[in-house]
Amino acid sequence: MSGHRGSDRTPAWDDAPGPLVRPYTVTGGRTRSGQTRLDMISTVVASRREADTSLLQPEHLSILRLCRSPMSVAEVAAHLDLPMTVVKVLLGDLVAKGFVLARAPMPRTEAPEMTLLQAVLDGIRRL
Repeated sequence: MSGHRGSDRTPAWDDAPGPLVRPYTVTGGRTRSGQTRLDMISTVVASRREADTSLLQPEHLSILRLCRSPMSVAEVAAHLDLPMTVVKVLLGDLVAKGFVLARAPMPRTEAPEMTLLQAVLDGIRRL
């Protein structure tokens, strides 16, 4: 196989192949993080913990830089242009090591009912 198409001698491969490292190699083949269960709308933020980051992968360090201010897991994935599953595994690693703090989204069942909110608003107006 010569790598050329037809007689025009144009290369059959793309000059910009994109990332040469497959996403599953970044996570060591893992598709889930250990104990940390992150949703795509979970909020993550880098902790202020001082620790040795020399053993972290470049992707971990990129996440730490991004998470200086709180953001969702989906935002991290979008900024890094990595699949959501890969970002969840990497964030799980960082949470387990104490580098990142994560907060699960508030379930809808825990949200106050509209009738309660209306009663509080009515009470405030009467003051």
